[in-house]
Amino acid sequence: MALEWVVLGYAAAAEAVMVLLLTIPGLHALRRGLTAVTLNLLKPFLSIVPFCLFLLMDIYWKYETRPACESPGSCTPTEYLRHQKSIMKSQRNALLIAAALVFYWLLYSVTHLVVRVEQMNQRVEKLKRED
Repeated sequence: MALEWVVLGYAAAAEAVMVLLLTIPGLHALRRGLTAVTLNLLKPFLSIVPFCLFLLMDIYWKYETRPACESPGSCTPTEYLRHQKSIMKSQRNALLIAAALVFYWLLYSVTHLVVRVEQMNQRVEKLKRED
């Protein structure tokens, strides 16, 4: 199960790097190529959404089936520690899911804004040449 979280972490990191590179000012020469690459990667990265939903269901299933240790006296110290670690891992994984989804949405929005800005710049240049 750890491999899925590693894949999701790398995908979220790749999305974050792409968003960062698209929004850094002064990279006009690099931005055109990066925009083309990002546009081509948006559809494959869309598979992150159902993948995140699957992992969210996995977290929910683990939450529902784990043994209950409401108070420290109802379980052995080892079981209580295991219960607490499981809760911490679930919270961390839920944050990773949220980050991956937010970064995908940001990447999609920023990419389309950059494309629209480039199209408008081309229109302005075309209108300047006509006058």
